[in-house]
Amino acid sequence: MTATTPGIELLPGGQPRLAAGSWRVDPAHSYASFAARVADWQVGGRLPLTGGVLIREPVEDSTARLAARASAVSTGSPGLDRLLAGPGFLDAGTFPEISFRSALLVWVPAGWRAVGRLQVKDTEHDLACQLDLHYGETRPDGSRRVIIVSSWVIDSMWVTSQRIPGLGRRIVMTCSSSLEPDT
Repeated sequence: MTATTPGIELLPGGQPRLAAGSWRVDPAHSYASFAARVADWQVGGRLPLTGGVLIREPVEDSTARLAARASAVSTGSPGLDRLLAGPGFLDAGTFPEISFRSALLVWVPAGWRAVGRLQVKDTEHDLACQLDLHYGETRPDGSRRVIIVSSWVIDSMWVTSQRIPGLGRRIVMTCSSSLEPDT
């Protein structure tokens, strides 16, 4: 592997990967966004993310953990935010955190993939996601942010067991995690 700049290395063929070491998720620049269809409306929102990544050799032994405060859901509508954080959906009072813990990180010809467990309320669900690694904006110290964007689809039944007329089963999520070395 050839180091390109601190933090990202290139695999043969130009595929980027994180350098070995401990990384933390910068909560000021990291979030999970979601979109769900309710009848003819597209409902979207965000949750801030925290967490960390440990890159090891071999890379398959690496681990990642992302977490979001359920009470911090933001759709742009305070009423909808209260409804989503309430007992009928995320139940943030009882289950304050939504989390993802990786079990496997692999590189396949189509790019990086992570397999792990998503915990919503008191239940864990198997989840696989695609990962894209790239540079973000330049920090005040002149280094560039390392960004991992993951895409996944979850079942709306993981969030609510209530029958919601017109609520689609698929909730599309994108997580953008800005990483910095954990020193």
